[in-house]
Amino acid sequence: MRPVDTFIICATPRSGSTLLCDLLRRTGAAGRPASYFRRQSIPGYASRLNVENCDDMGGEAFFRAYIDAVMIAARSGCTVSGIRIMWESLGELNSRLDVLFPGLANDAARLEAVFGKIAYVHLSRGDKLGQAISLAKASQTGLWHVAPDGSELERTLPPQPAEYSRELLQRNMRQLAADDAAWRSWFDAHGITPLSLTYEELSRDPRAVLARMLAAIGQDPAIASKMEPGTARMADEESRAWAQRFRAETGAVAEQAAGLPAKNDQPR
Repeated sequence: MRPVDTFIICATPRSGSTLLCDLLRRTGAAGRPASYFRRQSIPGYASRLNVENCDDMGGEAFFRAYIDAVMIAARSGCTVSGIRIMWESLGELNSRLDVLFPGLANDAARLEAVFGKIAYVHLSRGDKLGQAISLAKASQTGLWHVAPDGSELERTLPPQPAEYSRELLQRNMRQLAADDAAWRSWFDAHGITPLSLTYEELSRDPRAVLARMLAAIGQDPAIASKMEPGTARMADEESRAWAQRFRAETGAVAEQAAGLPAKNDQPR
């Protein structure tokens, strides 16, 4: 069987993808997965990777050079490359690849033209309210990730408090549920059966999930037993209070509106 050239973690925000990418990097056997094709991140990566033609980031020459540089960075001396893609980035990426590789049948064919044989991983989060709260708080406070000792790993804004908003949480829930459904539809349309992982199982037993992931990309799953997570869960008493308040205000109606089952129908 032909070995995997690249794995793509197909995710949505606050689904545990940073934890998974960090664990994979720490193994030293799974490249350096990151969101190289997130529009807002491309300028920073292009600068760090010394990509030429950065004065024309929308141009074909730039994107060809950028892909070449990303493939080196994403492999990082390993036998497999790692990429993370959020649903919101997939459409733009494929539009740009269609310019570089015209005439191919579909998105999957374009991605394979760049990344070779791909192992797809769908990382989702069942608790959409928890995911929506996490996204709302990170967006408002600017604090996205912390280390196990509580020190900050990623901050995009000066420290500021988060404010509860039922409407924001409802919007987040609907968008996150829609993005997850879009990934599933995309896999079905392209005849792809991804490795399905969840935030819940990743946070409960990160080594077990990492072992499954390593096996899926042709690496030694035993490596996982030596790995320690480099990021910590950020849910706190405020997060739990928000969830309680949201459910008290909306009941099952808002959850169903977000494409989720009613509370009484949630898996136990």
